[in-house]
Amino acid sequence: MLRTILLGIAILCFTTVTVAQNDTIVKPKIYNPDDNAVKAVANAVAQAKKDNKHVFIQVGGNWCIWCIRFNNFVKTDSQLDSLVKANYVVYHLNYSEENQNLDVLKKYKFPQRFGFPVFLILDKEGNLIHTQNTEYLEDGKSGYDRKKVITFLNHWSAQALNPASYTEKK
Repeated sequence: MLRTILLGIAILCFTTVTVAQNDTIVKPKIYNPDDNAVKAVANAVAQAKKDNKHVFIQVGGNWCIWCIRFNNFVKTDSQLDSLVKANYVVYHLNYSEENQNLDVLKKYKFPQRFGFPVFLILDKEGNLIHTQNTEYLEDGKSGYDRKKVITFLNHWSAQALNPASYTEKK
């Protein structure tokens, strides 16, 4: 009986310490609910046009663990980070209770239907050329599949969609 009570107290103490530690973890704020998304997307498109890149819009919110996971996944992998920087102008479009940005999402054909995060690829003119359901980029329940993400990023880059890349060689 005493052993059971001591075990219960030990579990309670461990749980309390774990919860307290998790409360102190600072979650990154990659989305800004106060952004003027229309203006921010327009700025991203202007930059993409100048740099001959595409725009990569990650739709989600600071509440979304999978959104944070993807951001961290790319930022902590030097090859992925370089691939994104070389080919895309990135914007994190907020979707939260504070600001759902429904006007912007309507313009891009309601991508929230796929859940979050969801990725939009715009060409340098601001036209939507792809909507990506990120479920297909996941690796089980733990995170994202590196090979699938690299393939996705390569397939939707400006270079991949450049007609000159597909001319017949004589």
